[in-house]
Amino acid sequence: MTAFWTEPDYDDHELVELVRDPHSGLTAIIAVHSTHLGPGAGGTRFWHYAEPKDAMRDALRLSRGMSYKNAMAGLPMGGGKAVILADEDGTKTPDLLAAFGDAVEALGGKYVTAEDVGIGEADMSAVAERTSYVSGLPVEDGQAGGDPGPFTAMGIYLGIKAAVEHKLGKDSMEGVHVAIQGTGSVGGGVARLLAKDGAKLTLSDIDEDRAARLASELGANTVSPDRIMGVTCDVFSPNALGAILDDEGVARLDCAIVAGGANNQLARAHHGKVLADRGILYAPDYVINAGGIISVTLEYLCRTEGQPCDINEVRKRIAQIPERLVEIWRESERSDLSPDVVADRMAQERIGRR
Repeated sequence: MTAFWTEPDYDDHELVELVRDPHSGLTAIIAVHSTHLGPGAGGTRFWHYAEPKDAMRDALRLSRGMSYKNAMAGLPMGGGKAVILADEDGTKTPDLLAAFGDAVEALGGKYVTAEDVGIGEADMSAVAERTSYVSGLPVEDGQAGGDPGPFTAMGIYLGIKAAVEHKLGKDSMEGVHVAIQGTGSVGGGVARLLAKDGAKLTLSDIDEDRAARLASELGANTVSPDRIMGVTCDVFSPNALGAILDDEGVARLDCAIVAGGANNQLARAHHGKVLADRGILYAPDYVINAGGIISVTLEYLCRTEGQPCDINEVRKRIAQIPERLVEIWRESERSDLSPDVVADRMAQERIGRR
């Protein structure tokens, strides 16, 4: 693994720590981009990386994205992220989770963790046995917290509706064609919400059986993973892994809008302009997908204050996501800057980086 400060995605991160525990087999990277607004908050990803450098890139990009996401959501938290390097079999043991919890605890509150890809509520409960700097834990009905996936999905759904109204002038999703990449907790939740509104859906997932089951439930169509980005549609909604909007990916798109929950959708910064030059409206990922972090942040803050957190406060804050997107799009049109650049500048100002 090369020195992290020479990586192109290094952005004056405050902390980048490689964690090794030979006893449990844990290898992890914890990256804290900024604590300007509060502790670095962001989930833990459990993933098998072909190369260690890919894990470092993910940690750096995702933690910076969390700084921007939390700032734009108006949360008193900075940006952090952790990646656990899984083996090819995805072996996850109690000892491994305990060792990771110890690593988070050792940072003394500089980083607060929660769920991400490959990590669920049960895993966070195990981590919470070793550290209090954790959120996304099981909660009683009516309280904020637990699995952030449904809250992320709700924000994306509301953001898609805002994009359709802004770009297409439609105040209803009836008959609007949305191609959804990824049908897990987030993408599947988005699909179910859109289906209730009468949207036409095309689904795809690397787990093709999962996509087929959801399509059968919702009366949707499916295509193979290698075809989803080329589907002729109104909205392409990426809800899997990031960096898909590279030169080739953008060229394949046949849509008016890109709006989805995947983190770091733009492979590189200039791809936002490439989208704009093609007349495709882009919903900056860390703005539209903030529902989950809103939930786990309010859960964490309420728990540290020793009081329950009303789920209605979470819903109220998620309902503000469309307003932020519209503000970004209008400023983009005024300034002739792509929406991602506008959003980045707003976020950078809020974390003291401009």
